[in-house]
Amino acid sequence: MQTLLNTLYIQTQGTYLNLDHETIKIQLEGQTRQHVPLHHISGVCVFGNVSISPFLIHKCAREGKTITWLTETGRFQARTEGPISGNVLLRQAQHLALSNPEQTHRIALQFVLGKLQNSRAVLQRHKRDYPDSELEAPIQSLQSSIRSLQNCSHLDTLRGIEGNAGADYFSVFPVLIRNGQFHFTDRNKRPPRDATNALLSFIYALLTSDCSSAIQAVGMDPQLGYLHVLRPGRPALALDLMEEFRSWFADRLALSLINRQQIQPQHFEERPGGAVLLNDTGRKEVLMAYQKRKQESLLHPLFKNPIPIGLIFHVQARLLARHLRGDLDLYPPYRWK
Repeated sequence: MQTLLNTLYIQTQGTYLNLDHETIKIQLEGQTRQHVPLHHISGVCVFGNVSISPFLIHKCAREGKTITWLTETGRFQARTEGPISGNVLLRQAQHLALSNPEQTHRIALQFVLGKLQNSRAVLQRHKRDYPDSELEAPIQSLQSSIRSLQNCSHLDTLRGIEGNAGADYFSVFPVLIRNGQFHFTDRNKRPPRDATNALLSFIYALLTSDCSSAIQAVGMDPQLGYLHVLRPGRPALALDLMEEFRSWFADRLALSLINRQQIQPQHFEERPGGAVLLNDTGRKEVLMAYQKRKQESLLHPLFKNPIPIGLIFHVQARLLARHLRGDLDLYPPYRWK
């Protein structure tokens, strides 16, 4: 249980929340663990098997405090809102930002900045642990791309910089693989044609789902993005948000599974046409590792206490909402160090 940006997050399974005067009483196994004053929070977000008393639900509804219901793994299920809600204003702000080319570019640039900074950090961390001269050129190229963002004023140019930087990053991805049973030549998808790309695609899909859940929990539309082109059914904003999590979270998890031999070639199967996909055993192995990694904590630049990685998606979604509402001049992407 943790309070971030005025939202109470409950991840501990079996927790029971009820109303005690003007506080939320948090109980686990029949024991009271904490009282949280209602006036301190603007919403409650619960994961999985967390129960809430009807009196507390009614109280939150009357006072305009949202309750968001997610599965234990973070998939969005529902959101309870009272008759008065600011979400329509947030969605309006989301639309207005998209109709303003300057603001659209400003938000998209922050997503790309976060992605490039974190990609460079991943290569630098690997170079520190396993010195390799091959990594120096792409690290410098990523740094040059980050500098070029300062003079980038067009969205298509920004997408071009992001694409080139991605190519630089993946050009040395084979160096990061320290298991001879796995290989990587280029990033391919729809369908992936080798085990490494199949693993990356599966983890990216999980990450997209988590980012989409975080966006919906805040009250924004996950399909209305700024960096990615809008298409029917495409979660453009979730894809925007996940950019800053790709390298340090998703890619490092894939590399960890490969290099520690937790995932094996027998965890994949080849389909007619050359597609390579994880089999049932492989998916189970990756899902367990993914959920375990989300429980690890990291320091967020805006907070003094460590935050579970699984909640950083929600923190970033709320920071974006605050920017759209005008509470923050600039959206701050998460920077991994």
